[in-house]
Amino acid sequence: MNLVLSLTNVNEAEWIDRLQALLPDRKIESWKSDVSDPQKVEYLFAWKPDPAVFAALPNLKVIFSLGAGVDHLTSLPQLPHLPLVRIVDADLTSRMTEWVVFQTLFHHRDHLIFAAQQEAGIWKDHKQPAAKEVRIGVLGLGELGLSSAKALKSLGFEVAGWSRTPKNVEGIQSFAGDDQLDAFLKRTDILINLLPSTPTTQKLVNAERLAMLPQSGALGGPVYINAGRGATQDEAAIDTALASGQLKGASLDVFAVEPLPQTSPLWKHKNCIITPHVAAPSDPQALSEYVVRQIKRFEKGEPLENLVDLEVGY
Repeated sequence: MNLVLSLTNVNEAEWIDRLQALLPDRKIESWKSDVSDPQKVEYLFAWKPDPAVFAALPNLKVIFSLGAGVDHLTSLPQLPHLPLVRIVDADLTSRMTEWVVFQTLFHHRDHLIFAAQQEAGIWKDHKQPAAKEVRIGVLGLGELGLSSAKALKSLGFEVAGWSRTPKNVEGIQSFAGDDQLDAFLKRTDILINLLPSTPTTQKLVNAERLAMLPQSGALGGPVYINAGRGATQDEAAIDTALASGQLKGASLDVFAVEPLPQTSPLWKHKNCIITPHVAAPSDPQALSEYVVRQIKRFEKGEPLENLVDLEVGY
C-alpha cells in the first residue's frame, strides 16, 4: 500500500516529507528514483507525470491529481481506467477566489489608468461605475467558479454563470449549454474564465465569442480574466482584441504554453496583467492531508470524494 509521486516542475522532496509524516507506516517514493517495490505501489500522486509510470506500477488502485485541474492526466493515452481524484481544498479555493476578486476590482476601479498617471505625476480623477452597474459572467460554476461568483455577488456586482448543466444558486443567474452561451456573453462586461480543459472547451474563448462581449457596458469596454486553463482560450484572438481596443483589459494567469514564451505579444500590452500560473498555488500541507484523508476513506471501504468523470474530463 505504498505511494509514488511523479511530479514535473515541483519540489517533490517537500511533498514526500509531508506525506511520510502523515503516513509513517508507508513507503513514499519519487518516480524519478528507483521505486523499491513497484508491485506494492497502490497510489500515485501526479502532476504532468512521466507516462511510463502507469505501466511500471501494475497494482495501482487510485491516482491523485496535484491541483484542481486534471487535463494533464486525462490527455494521456496511457492513463489507466482507475479512480482519478481531483483536489478540492478550502485553501486552494480561497486563494483562487482572492485572485479573481482582486483582478476584477483592479479593472473595475481603473487601476491601470491610475498607475499610469502616478508614473507620469498626473493627479486626475475618473468617473467609476458602482459595482451594481457592472455585469460579471463566470465561465464554469464548479467549486472554484461558484466561490468566486458568490464573493463578487457579495460586493454588489450583477453576477451570472455559465456551465455545462444548469445551476440553482440564489442571486446568480444561470446559463447552461451551447444554446445559452451567446446570450451569456452578450450580457457580460467582465468575463471570468474558470473552465476546465476538455475536448469541448478547447479555444472556447475565441475571436467570435470575444466580439459578443458588449462595448456599451458600464466600464466602457469588456474585460477578460482567465485563471482556469490556457487551452480554453485563443491567445491570438486575445492579442488582437487587446490591440484593437475591443477588449478594454485582461488578466491572464494561464496559457496554452507555460512558461509563456518571451515571443508572445501578450507581454507587451499595457492593458494586460500577466501572472505566472499563481492564482491558486497548491499548499503542500493542506493537500497532503487531503490525499491522506482520501486514502484512509478508500481503505475503510468509504467512497472517494471528488472523483473525475473520465467521460467528460473533470
